[in-house]
Amino acid sequence: MSATVLDVRNLQVEFLTEGKLIKAVDGISFQLCRGQTLGIVGESGSGKSVTSLAVMGLVPTPGLVSSGEIWFQADGTQPIDLLQLPPAHMQRYRGGQLAMIFQEPMSSLNPVYTIGFQLTEAIRQHRRISEREARQWAIANLQEVKLIASDRELEQQFSSQRQVNQHKQAMLERYPHELSGGQLQRVMIAMAISCNPDILIADEPTTALDVTVQATILDLLRDLRDRRQMSMMFITHDLGIVAEIADQVAVMYQGKIVEYGSVEQIFANPQHPYTRGLLACKPSLDRQPQHLLTVADFMSVKLTTTGELEIQAKQPDNPPEVNSSAITQRLVQLQQQPPLLEVRDLRVGFPVKGMFGQTKNYFWAVNGVSFAVYPGETLGLVGESGCGKTTLGRTLLRLVEPISGSVIFDRQDVTRLSGRQLQQLRREMQIIFQNPFSSLDPRMKIGDAVMEPLLIHSRGKSLTQRRERAAYLLERVGLNPDRMNRYPHEFSGGQRQRICIARALALNPKFIICDESVSSLDVSVQAQVLNLLKELQAEFKLTYIFISHDLSVVKFMSDRILVMNRGQIVETGSALNIYRNPKENYTRVLIASIPTGSPERIQERQRSAIKS
Repeated sequence: MSATVLDVRNLQVEFLTEGKLIKAVDGISFQLCRGQTLGIVGESGSGKSVTSLAVMGLVPTPGLVSSGEIWFQADGTQPIDLLQLPPAHMQRYRGGQLAMIFQEPMSSLNPVYTIGFQLTEAIRQHRRISEREARQWAIANLQEVKLIASDRELEQQFSSQRQVNQHKQAMLERYPHELSGGQLQRVMIAMAISCNPDILIADEPTTALDVTVQATILDLLRDLRDRRQMSMMFITHDLGIVAEIADQVAVMYQGKIVEYGSVEQIFANPQHPYTRGLLACKPSLDRQPQHLLTVADFMSVKLTTTGELEIQAKQPDNPPEVNSSAITQRLVQLQQQPPLLEVRDLRVGFPVKGMFGQTKNYFWAVNGVSFAVYPGETLGLVGESGCGKTTLGRTLLRLVEPISGSVIFDRQDVTRLSGRQLQQLRREMQIIFQNPFSSLDPRMKIGDAVMEPLLIHSRGKSLTQRRERAAYLLERVGLNPDRMNRYPHEFSGGQRQRICIARALALNPKFIICDESVSSLDVSVQAQVLNLLKELQAEFKLTYIFISHDLSVVKFMSDRILVMNRGQIVETGSALNIYRNPKENYTRVLIASIPTGSPERIQERQRSAIKS
């Protein structure tokens, strides 16, 4: 085990749920070598996060590591089975030699303490140093993760050493809510590396981040791993991200490792149907299929008489391609109609208060935006967080009030309507939000949630008619109507998003805004929801604005794309032309940041690693 830092043997983790033992991790084995990155990939519920928690000794109650061994060997020491350590002894390893970056930094950091306090607390837990030394150490770690500029850069920026020190200390005094998602993730990485761990576990560290921020976080993790000679376990549901960072890959399904090998082997010649399905789910930038393949197209699963899962491989046909001439013809036909929605010089600002509480000026989230959307069209709206795309989408529905400009929907100026007129118009305009769990009332049954728009807008339907409409819509989005009396927490993330789609369709609208509606879903569930949205558009003659930071998803869904940056539209064109011939450097950066998992990208990364 000289080069092996972690050796997991026949690990099994069980949860007691409703009197039954559920195997979340079912007899898995793998090894992690020094300086290596192991990617663990799979859908939600596959057991990948529970595996990492078992390594850290953090399996929550009522979970139990029922069998197996986890051998850890630091440099120059004898291997030790972490499962045999008493809790007090395990505490010396956790956070010191074994560190973890959790998925959601905002829920991992305490909102009432500054990031400086939380960083120094973690450092002093494992190192006997003073508060002052711990703060200096915290600053050095924040500089290493590039949240604070280097001393040389700061000396060029400020005229005195006092100003340099004040700038460093000011970052430590900030609270979590004062930082962006990417900055918070850097704080979590700084906290994880503060004690120079042998193993860093990153559990979905880039989920829901912009592709550009995601790319910088992946670069940062690679750089830290190589400079510190750390070993890393990188957990994700996206094989494209694994291709950007991993050396070895373990594919998990239903608590088991179904495929294990080098990243080149997994991507060039995947053996298991589940792996092939995960690779096919991600929208391709190079092709334009009519629909996306899903995991179910590659395999069927049934229970044997002994209660074991039996997987049968399937060989799906590739979906037909949409050629460029058909795309051009569709655009011409769409634009021959009068626009359903016209936006003219729209400006949305948020007041910036002056010294005495008066409005000094405005921060322009949307600054002079104009465009049109045609009936039956999907208009993609893409850009990084903070570019104004979500604010624009909500302003179209008057959920945010504009400062100036107009929004003409179906020949009515939305910005001039109020009261009953605005309520009537909103029957035709709906929105699907990013987080399905926060979009649904946890105390309301899903059948009632789907029926609620019919009740609010008083369409003269009886309770029986409303229930029939809700049952039809739930069935149409792929859910069993018999589950109408269940609550949101009883459904998975993908199922909750389907409920939100059914709710948006309740009033039979003409226009739906999809605001990052698939960004936090597994790639396999994402493919199902994207296919569903396309099917519903054809059936109900819907018009979409599809908002996302992922250009590959937007390209698959959209007829045309608007690229937003700093409140303005910087580029517009057909989805195909935006990808093939981007005019703006900002658009090219967005495209280049998308993790594709192509053999060329894998080889390029390996060549860069060899040179470095």
